Amino acid sequence: MMRIGRDTSAGYMTNWAARLFARAIDRRLKPLGLSPAHMPVMFALCDGAELSQKALAEAASIEQPTMAATLSRMERDGLVARRPDPGDRRVMLFSLTDRAQAKADAVCAAAAEINRRALSALSPQESAAFLDMLARVVATLGTDDQAR
Repeated sequence: MMRIGRDTSAGYMTNWAARLFARAIDRRLKPLGLSPAHMPVMFALCDGAELSQKALAEAASIEQPTMAATLSRMERDGLVARRPDPGDRRVMLFSLTDRAQAKADAVCAAAAEINRRALSALSPQESAAFLDMLARVVATLGTDDQAR
């Protein structure tokens, strides 16, 4: 039986890095009254876009019930507003409120700072290669999800 150590397991190391990223961003977002769960919605809507729950779930690559719960909490907290889609009254469109829009720059700045710090041990070429390789890994594993 082949033994694999945590430092030689791509899955373990990626998960570990993800947990460290989540902790770092959580520390930066807490003073703003936000959490890492808000980030996909903030990123998708920060340019003034209005999107459906389905479109937001697809953009964040999460299940619809999870997105529904996130949007409900964000609406309760005054971070998103919903209105009926004029093209299909059964669909609701979500947008950031002025309160959330005012926090969007701080969210982007926090994410940029954490990414900068995380990649600071790499050269610019290594950073680009790392992100390219990570995107390919995500694309490869993403095809597993789509095959189901």
